[in-house]
Amino acid sequence: MTDPRRATLLDAIMPHVPFDGWTPEAFAAAAADADMTLADAKTVCPRGAVDLAIAFHLEGDAQMVTAIKEADLSEMRFRDKVAFAIRARLDAVDDKEAVRRGSTLFALPIYGADGAKLIWGTADAIWTALGDTSRDINWYTKRATLSGVYASTVLYWLGDYSSDQHATDAFIARRIGDVMQFEMVKAQVNNSKLFKPFLAPLSHLAGMVKAPARGPRTDVPGMWTTPD
Repeated sequence: MTDPRRATLLDAIMPHVPFDGWTPEAFAAAAADADMTLADAKTVCPRGAVDLAIAFHLEGDAQMVTAIKEADLSEMRFRDKVAFAIRARLDAVDDKEAVRRGSTLFALPIYGADGAKLIWGTADAIWTALGDTSRDINWYTKRATLSGVYASTVLYWLGDYSSDQHATDAFIARRIGDVMQFEMVKAQVNNSKLFKPFLAPLSHLAGMVKAPARGPRTDVPGMWTTPD
């Protein structure tokens, strides 16, 4: 169970992040606002503001998953389901400046691995919520591809001041369209008799890759290959 004191500290630090970023100064101010000593706050968040920045991101993921599960996506094309999920993740954020500051934090080499893990986690949460059951190399390629789409979308969104974020919606559609186009070309190559001899070694390598154990597989081969 998550320590409720972490949630208290997260709420307390949010007013300070736009001005001080996810910094020790902001963390100290949050501890004071939460009526906690800095030492007590450190027992909850050993890395200080970094731990709270991670908690902030994970909270957004949780809100996104809830939005996906509550929405009726049955009539949507698959690409539109992915677009809905990405937009739901963006809508889960009340403070764009907190995301901007977080992007700056996780761009630092010392925290780069944390940032990459968070982006991967968001992509995994989206695929899982949308019912992905892949177990082979496609489990990795789906998440790697979506991680790139999501990361680039966040950077675009941070600079988008259009009405109702229409420009971001269009950007998401373009990025997903690029992936779908790649999938079409890949499928044509895979089905080509000319390229089959060259693809055989790759197929053997894919069979050696193991993803997390799941139930019976119901999807079809390919990263994003679904009825569309």
